[in-house]
Amino acid sequence: MQQPRIYPAKPQKVYLYATCLVDAFDPETGLDAISLLEQQGIDVEFIPKQTCCGQPAYSSGYTEEARTVAEHQMALFPENIPVVILSGSCGGMMVHHYPRLFEGHALADAAKSFSARVFELTEFLTNVCRAKFEDQGEETTVAVHTSCAARREMNVHIYTAHLLSQLDNVEVKHPDYEEECCGFGGTFSVRHPNISEAMVDDKSNNLKNTGGVQFVSADWGCMLNINGALEYKGETFRGKHIARFLAERVAVAGGDQ
Repeated sequence: MQQPRIYPAKPQKVYLYATCLVDAFDPETGLDAISLLEQQGIDVEFIPKQTCCGQPAYSSGYTEEARTVAEHQMALFPENIPVVILSGSCGGMMVHHYPRLFEGHALADAAKSFSARVFELTEFLTNVCRAKFEDQGEETTVAVHTSCAARREMNVHIYTAHLLSQLDNVEVKHPDYEEECCGFGGTFSVRHPNISEAMVDDKSNNLKNTGGVQFVSADWGCMLNINGALEYKGETFRGKHIARFLAERVAVAGGDQ
């Protein structure tokens, strides 16, 4: 059983771990996350040398390779300040699996200390910043996709719901089979493409059938998979990371709209 997390007082400074997908495909979302954190009075440092968290290697059984990646990531964030991450699945890897990865290793204590400093963005905004957002957008309806990995390991769906509930002009819809996987799963989509395609087809249809004009998710990996499936089918319905969606609603968006 996972132990309850201990949340610090709101810090003056944090690191941002954008994740490799945001860095490669959607850096504007990283800028929006920075804007949201700065709105809370927090300085944000982004380390350009950050890469993958090591989850694909770890989940594929390449323990040594995953440990090498994890050791590199931990060394990039030496200050004893929070590391805010833009993906619940990557957060789960760092918070729960880094300590397991380094059991019996010389860096075991360092891994535990590091994992205790890692917080997913919506979790951090909710439990550390106690953020209160004032909606400045037009009335709209959105569907919510909750990553299955983030749901299991980080309870991100709770914090996503909490933050969206503060937006007075946003009606939130939940799709059928909300807890089911979208079929991405990192290397799963590569190893089992036919199964992954069927799963994402169901997920994208369920999201679209809510009647929302778009969907919102706290996990960019899921968004990449679902948006890709929607584009392949010629659909105009699309998803947006919650950092971008919130930043637009409270008028602090840092990237191009």
